[in-house]
Amino acid sequence: MSDIKRLDSGTRMSQCVIHNGIAYLAGQVGAEGGSVTAQTQAILEKIDALLAKASTDKTRLLTAQIWCANMATDFADMNAVWDAWVAPGNAPARWTGEAKLATTGYKVEIIVTAAI
Repeated sequence: MSDIKRLDSGTRMSQCVIHNGIAYLAGQVGAEGGSVTAQTQAILEKIDALLAKASTDKTRLLTAQIWCANMATDFADMNAVWDAWVAPGNAPARWTGEAKLATTGYKVEIIVTAAI
């Protein structure tokens, strides 16, 4: 039986769970009300920090799940930030969809998994 390590845990959730050499990150959001660009930049900074705590980085991403509040208005701006951030030659398997997020101020939420 493998150990499970939890990072930045609260009563409701952990920001990262590590098991069998995989880091599973919780959905990350930026500050409410900011632009899609600002929210996506903030999210990716949070992801970088959590991956570092898990002893890995964005070159080891396996999957990314991205939720946009409005694909028609947010998708291109989110992708511009994402494309500048993702490590060349190391793009994860990715899926993107439109969803009603936790509050109307959130425009993007990103969830990733990475190998350790």
